Amino acid sequence: MQFMVIVKASKESEAGAMPSTELLTAMGKFNEEMVKAGVMQAGEGLHPTSRGARVRYSGGESSVSRGPFSLTSDLVSGFWLIQTKSLDEAISWMKRAPFDGGAEIEIRQVFSAEDFGEALTPELREQEERLRAQAAKK
Repeated sequence: MQFMVIVKASKESEAGAMPSTELLTAMGKFNEEMVKAGVMQAGEGLHPTSRGARVRYSGGESSVSRGPFSLTSDLVSGFWLIQTKSLDEAISWMKRAPFDGGAEIEIRQVFSAEDFGEALTPELREQEERLRAQAAKK
C-alpha cells in the first residue's frame, strides 16, 4: 500500500525558519532507515506559502491567489511518499520520525488503479501506465 505522509505547517515553517543541523541529521538518519527498508519512495520539504499560490476552479473558470495564506491546519510544509503493507505499518514508521514541539503529520493512503473499478477502462489504464513510465524516465 502506498501512503502520502503530510507534514503540517507551523508558525516557524511559514516564517521560513530552516531546521537545525541536529534536526536535519536526525531526519537524514530516519530517511536512510526507511530507504534501506524499502519504505521511502520520495520525501521533500516545501517552501512557505508566501512563495506559493492557489488556483480555484468554478464554473469553468479559474482564479489565482498568491500566498502567504493564513496558518490553518490544512497548510503543508513537507511530505513523504512511502510503501508499506498496511496503515498500521505506516503509523509505526512515522511514530519514529524525529519531530517534537507539537509537530503534526497526516497519513493518507494513495489510490491504486484497482480502487477505481470499472470507471478506469482498459484504455485509461493503458494511458496511466504509459504516462507513469514516461514520467519515470525524466
